[in-house]
Amino acid sequence: MPFGTLDGVDLHALATHLPTPFYAYSSSAIRERVTVLQAALKDLDTRVCFAVKANPNIGVLHLMAGLGVGADIVSLGELRRALRARISPARIVFSGVGKSDEEIAAALSAGVWKFNLESADELALLQGVAHRQGVVARAAVRINPDVDARTHAKISTGKAENKFGVSIEEARDWFGDAAKYPNVHLDGLHAHIGSQILELAPFEQALQRMAAFWRELEQAGHQLDSIDVGGGLGVCYRPGEDAPIAATDYADAIRRAFDGFRGRIVLEPGRYLVAEAGVLVTRVLRVKRGQEREFLVLDAAMNDLQRPALYDAWHDIVPLHSEPRPLQPYDVVGPVCETGDTFARGRQLPRCEAGDLLLIAGAGAYGASMSSNYNSRPLLAEVLLDQGRYAIVRRRQSFEQMIATEQLPQAWHAA
Repeated sequence: MPFGTLDGVDLHALATHLPTPFYAYSSSAIRERVTVLQAALKDLDTRVCFAVKANPNIGVLHLMAGLGVGADIVSLGELRRALRARISPARIVFSGVGKSDEEIAAALSAGVWKFNLESADELALLQGVAHRQGVVARAAVRINPDVDARTHAKISTGKAENKFGVSIEEARDWFGDAAKYPNVHLDGLHAHIGSQILELAPFEQALQRMAAFWRELEQAGHQLDSIDVGGGLGVCYRPGEDAPIAATDYADAIRRAFDGFRGRIVLEPGRYLVAEAGVLVTRVLRVKRGQEREFLVLDAAMNDLQRPALYDAWHDIVPLHSEPRPLQPYDVVGPVCETGDTFARGRQLPRCEAGDLLLIAGAGAYGASMSSNYNSRPLLAEVLLDQGRYAIVRRRQSFEQMIATEQLPQAWHAA
């Protein structure tokens, strides 16, 4: 593909139609990643449910629906987005440690396939809400396998110290006490040990612990309909250093662990399907020459892409120059009034000037979805690209839209 294009679309030309910064997603790259995963799983009974939190744009979710991908949701808002994007409720799993009465009621009314339960309190709540609606909810218990995913501490979810899931001992009691919950059909297991995992060993350890518990339950007479292995497959943010796990190797680990299982295997990939398909397109506002370093000040900021400030995450930064230029080190920063508004320090880049167009790569996951209005900056436009065409799937937020829910005090009330 020619330099400066993504999915056949010239980013320079696109930046003349849209104000920078903006997000752009390659439909072809998403389709390819889904196809690779589906091919690796081809002889297994599986359901792939995209982790909506990674990229909840309705245009992206509609693309997933067309590829036969369901949704892994963690809120009522994500449920409504998935349904708006025409993802069948029969392909939706509801995860998350803090589901409310309202959210559970809405999910039951919509007919979601399965709830991933994370606490005894949530199990009791689901029983009560389902009883009120006169339905039987299908549910899986999320176990915490106490496995170190060897990823960033803030995205590790499968260790005993983390807030997610319950111990195998507690899960065993749930199945033993199933008769106490007549409106909950507990017929699944679930585990998710973290995100951006680049080693197969933690997955294998978690899968084997799940498989041992499945066999124990089966011997005790508890028949499972599904085993949800979560997500977590890592992607390449830093070429030459990040070595993602091949989908075939991951699928083979699942086959080995659950050989003989007659139910459905559920997967919840998020980052894996969309991260490398997306870029943040931005311009250089100015080059500021300090006493010790040069700062490349962009029109994108930490409120647009939080990962570098939040996780010290690496994203490739690519100047879209039409001609070669000498390299020099820059601290690449945004205009927000925080020292943390830094995308890179001492990054070697071709010499840049005010007005130059750059892209920040690997921004298709946890980019727009984590953005904010900090410093009263509008949320960015999002664009879906597809073989030389583009469609705006979120318009850039106006100032009036940004303050639409705010008002001057009009009436004072006593609490």
